[in-house]
Amino acid sequence: MDKRFASVHYAHYLQLDKILNAQHLRSGEVGEPAHDELLFIIVHQVYELWFKQIIHDLESIMEILRRPIVSEEALGRVVSRLRRIEVILDLMISQITLLETMTALDFLEFRNYLLPASGFQSFQFRKIEVLLGLDPSQRITYQGKDYKESFTEEQQQELRRLEQSPSLWDCVERWLERTPFLEFADFRFLQAYKEAAKRMIEEEREAILQASAIDEEQKQIRLQMLEQMEQYFSLVLSEEGHRRMVEQGRWRLSYKATLAALFIHLYRDEPMLQMPYRLLASLVEIDERLTLWRYRHAQMVRRMIGKKIGTGGSSGYDYLIQTVERHTIFLDFANLTTLMIPRSALPPLPPALKKALNYHFYAIKDGGVSA
Repeated sequence: MDKRFASVHYAHYLQLDKILNAQHLRSGEVGEPAHDELLFIIVHQVYELWFKQIIHDLESIMEILRRPIVSEEALGRVVSRLRRIEVILDLMISQITLLETMTALDFLEFRNYLLPASGFQSFQFRKIEVLLGLDPSQRITYQGKDYKESFTEEQQQELRRLEQSPSLWDCVERWLERTPFLEFADFRFLQAYKEAAKRMIEEEREAILQASAIDEEQKQIRLQMLEQMEQYFSLVLSEEGHRRMVEQGRWRLSYKATLAALFIHLYRDEPMLQMPYRLLASLVEIDERLTLWRYRHAQMVRRMIGKKIGTGGSSGYDYLIQTVERHTIFLDFANLTTLMIPRSALPPLPPALKKALNYHFYAIKDGGVSA
């Protein structure tokens, strides 16, 4: 009989004997079983299972984006899997609410039995951070040690290999750098966009000057802020200014990739750009959900242990709340909104480019092909 169609039992297929017997209460081993330790173990085991799925999806996404040509069909799979990661992160956030049904007193019943275990020792989560492209210079460690020292030599080698390999950030950046359409026949996106942005700023300046409901002091403040925004536009859109921002650590995305991402955001309504826009939007969503998960985790820790040190030796809440602010990855994509201009102010695309950005359907008529 073909093994592909052999019968399989639910419990055997899911390996339930292994899963349901994988919860060993430390408090029970010392003769003082704490009721809520089972919940604590299950929630963290489920986290690790979700981490495994995220890694599985990330690796497939990166494999697709590394291809010289990424077809629309393949791009659809990328967006679908990124969306799945978003949903998984939503579930991870909701699991904190479940964990908070355990009170601080309940947790203290078994907390001391966990030493020196810590969520910091989750190899899979560190792997996710590296795969996504967390900048090593942003990483916060504790006790002055490299984060990799918490793992086995084999795991450390795996993390070093990943650090030296292209991350999702790198794959997206290179994919963006291959974006066509920035220069198409006589159309020059950067030049047209700069002119449109200048008109927008001038109109806003005129609106401030003509506003009768704003006093002179407030007008000057708003004009100064507008001037700062104008300088920011010039800096980001200038190749030299952009290079300085990268050197100063104020921007990470390459100049060419930045212009491509901006083009995609501005003309997202064009059919051929809708999927690329959804991809970039998903990266921001994933970053925001990870930040929210870190924040909720930090708040839960403060609720459970207050100012106590973490079981792994970290500063507990203080360490976790720092990661909320520092461990962002796709911030440049979120910051692109600073450069947005109204749809009504967008430079019109030449007919040939607009046609290239649309889907075309062909029908056979009288032995020939017509669009």
